[in-house]
Amino acid sequence: MKLTPETYVAIADRAECLVTQEVMETALDRMAETLTARLAGTDPVVLSVVTGGIIAAGLLLPRLNFALRLGYVHATRYDGTTRGGELAWHYRPSEIIRGEQVLILDDILDEGITLDAIIRACREDGAAGVHTAVLVEKERSHACAADVVGVVVPDRYVFGYGLDYKGYFRNVPGIFAVADQDR
Repeated sequence: MKLTPETYVAIADRAECLVTQEVMETALDRMAETLTARLAGTDPVVLSVVTGGIIAAGLLLPRLNFALRLGYVHATRYDGTTRGGELAWHYRPSEIIRGEQVLILDDILDEGITLDAIIRACREDGAAGVHTAVLVEKERSHACAADVVGVVVPDRYVFGYGLDYKGYFRNVPGIFAVADQDR
């Protein structure tokens, strides 16, 4: 669904800032320190979860001070909607992870269903070790846990820093909650 410029501005104006850009940048630095301490010397394959994880990867990778290789995985339950549905696999990088340490990097841990499926797939495909990092985690129960988390937010529909609302707002500098009337 394409938003009109007026609708885009109205949604942005009604959204509540939950995490500022400054706090997000500090969280990215902390995540990088933790991941460097855990993964330096392991030569991991970093799998960015398409699409939101691309932005998280672009912000985090320059902060990681160790050798790594970059790949991607594309599994989604949203496809531009605001409600999760059945998991759809668009790309599963089976061969490049066999025998490797793998870091799965995603934008958000919402219910954890997608991340859990990706972790299981990496193990099934022969990864030597699977590590996970998410930029944002919602305060709720999850199907799995992430090893490294940037920030924790209330269980609301959020956007910014890679997270989208109907395909928009991924480029917003901060984490914002969509107003109830826009859900």
